[in-house]
Amino acid sequence: QVQLVQSGGGLVQAGGSLRLSCAASGRTFSKFNMGWFRQGPGKERECVAAINWSGARISYADSVKGRFTIFRDNAKKASYLQMNSLKPEDTAVYYCAADQTAWSNRYDYDYWGQGTHVTVSS
Repeated sequence: QVQLVQSGGGLVQAGGSLRLSCAASGRTFSKFNMGWFRQGPGKERECVAAINWSGARISYADSVKGRFTIFRDNAKKASYLQMNSLKPEDTAVYYCAADQTAWSNRYDYDYWGQGTHVTVSS
C-alpha cells in the first residue's frame, strides 16, 4: 500500500505560480512512477505530467510544456509539480498518483492523492 497526501494549491492570478506537493508513505516510494493529473469542470481527468521512479524519464501534456515542471525527491518520499505562467484554463482539481508501471493512463494507477483545487483568475 502507498498513501499519498497532497498539499499546495489555492487561488492565484493568471501569470502566477504554484507548487503542488505529494507526500508518500507506506511501501518503497522509489519504486513507483508518479503522475500528476487534473480534472477541470465538466472535463475528463487528464495526465499533465509523469516521472519515472528514478527521475530519468519525464513527459508532459502539450498544454503545460514549458510552464509546468514535475520532479521528485525519493529521500523525502515526495513528488512535486511546479506550475508557472498559470492560465485560467489550468483551473482544475489536481491529483497525484503512484504506480510501479503506469504512465499517462489514469486507469493504470493504483494509488491516488486526495486532490487539491487550483483556481486561476483572469
